[in-house]
Amino acid sequence: MIKSKSVGLCLLLGYWLSIGLCADAEQIPLKRVVELALTHAAATEIAAADEQRAFQSYRELRANYIPQLTVGSGLGKSWGYPLSLEGSAPALFNTTAQSAVFNPALRESLKSARAEWQASLSQTKDQRNAVIQDAVLSYAELNKWEQRIGRLRDELGASQKLEEAMVARVKEGVESPLENTKARLATARLKLRVAEAEGSADVARDHLAKLTGLPASTIETVSESIPSFPAVTQDESVRAAAEASNPAVQSAMEHARAQYLRAKAEHKALWPSLDFAAQYALLATFNNYEQFFQPHSFQANNATIGVAIRFPFLNRSQSAHAKAADAEARKASKQAEASKNQLSEETLKLQRSVRQMEAAQEVAQLEYEVAQSNLDAVQTRMDAGTATIKDLGDSRAQASEHYIALQDTTFELQRAHIGLMRSTGELEKWIGGGN
Repeated sequence: MIKSKSVGLCLLLGYWLSIGLCADAEQIPLKRVVELALTHAAATEIAAADEQRAFQSYRELRANYIPQLTVGSGLGKSWGYPLSLEGSAPALFNTTAQSAVFNPALRESLKSARAEWQASLSQTKDQRNAVIQDAVLSYAELNKWEQRIGRLRDELGASQKLEEAMVARVKEGVESPLENTKARLATARLKLRVAEAEGSADVARDHLAKLTGLPASTIETVSESIPSFPAVTQDESVRAAAEASNPAVQSAMEHARAQYLRAKAEHKALWPSLDFAAQYALLATFNNYEQFFQPHSFQANNATIGVAIRFPFLNRSQSAHAKAADAEARKASKQAEASKNQLSEETLKLQRSVRQMEAAQEVAQLEYEVAQSNLDAVQTRMDAGTATIKDLGDSRAQASEHYIALQDTTFELQRAHIGLMRSTGELEKWIGGGN
């Protein structure tokens, strides 16, 4: 009696605990999960930092065309002729200005930096799409496990009732002990599947929690928030769209262009260049200037303005550096070409995978409908007394198997659709069309 009371208390406690957990859970639509993932994911922040670094590198080179003004002083005591301090005559006040006027190497380097910046923009977009894909797949997987858990728990309750009925029939001598063992095996298998589904759901929920920053216990999916997938054609237009809009390929192409421009800049470093330069200095009398200039020719205020022209000759080190840059440019070009070819191949695989999984889903759907219809027919015969408990258990097990197969096939179809939309650059647009 005491044991039965404690079992009842445990069941009551578990019931109220489950109610509390359900009350804390929040149904979060897919679009909201994606928004939270984009603002919380570390990958997007890293890509944004790389983008900012590339942009500032471009600004750094562009600033060479703006005069750089330096203000300072070169104070010091002179003995004999006033020697220079760090390249400038000793002065109470000194200011210099310098900027590029004609510099072919700098011009090509500026174009290269801009191309690298554009490549970083495409890389940021690709990382953004990767976060979206991860969030959508995790959400769809969690939704699958949540639906499966509900179905398996219902089946587990029905299986336990069948097991109890089988025990009674064995005691009455209607069924053999082997049938009782089979009924227990069916219940044990369902318990195993429930445990597997709950474990997988916990893993998917924990991953979504890390992506979004939400507590794992509060995440609950909404099936209706997953938009329907667009129809997929099997012609070459899909691959053409992927090559034209895929940010990863665009980033590789821009990087190759940047490397080509950088190689041009290294070659043009051997060309003549011209810089603007100006300087003003306020000289002091205690630096012995009057001793080395004609009487009354010394003046405190001095200024110089002009251009600095350079003609590089026999710079073998720079020539070798330029050839190395040519090799890097060829490498980047081949890498971009390989990236484009890989995208085309992956897009074709995803196209065919969508077609195959659509056919597989149709087969799984029909098989499940047949199994469910058979279960309904056996249940009707059971109510009429023309079917046995064993028949009902077998038909229920078959329906459960086909339901799980249908779920798995549907998820693989979703995975193929999502991967294809990422390749063609339509994934974020598809999310924006959801609820």
